[in-house]
Amino acid sequence: MDNPFQSISDAFQPQYRVNLSIERLDGSIMLTLSNGTGVVAKRMISAAQRNDPTRLKRLIESVQFGIAIEQGDSAMAILAAMTDRDSPTLLPKPEKGWNRPANNAGL
Repeated sequence: MDNPFQSISDAFQPQYRVNLSIERLDGSIMLTLSNGTGVVAKRMISAAQRNDPTRLKRLIESVQFGIAIEQGDSAMAILAAMTDRDSPTLLPKPEKGWNRPANNAGL
């Protein structure tokens, strides 16, 4: 089994300083990423997430996605890079007013 702490560190270093600290008695840890300007991201990681390689990978991707969005990167480009090219494409954006009630009774 891979070391989850090493996987987390490898995913974010050398671009960010990685700090992992025990947060709760249930085994949850706090991931804090920082750079020269300060804290970039904080995320609580449960023991279940930390011990499941698939969930840990998703968590790392989620943090990377959040940082990229905060830095102004294109959400669609990031999602495309994160997803498998063989998977179904995203559904088109619904037409304007698609969720309006049939009558004004609910308004």
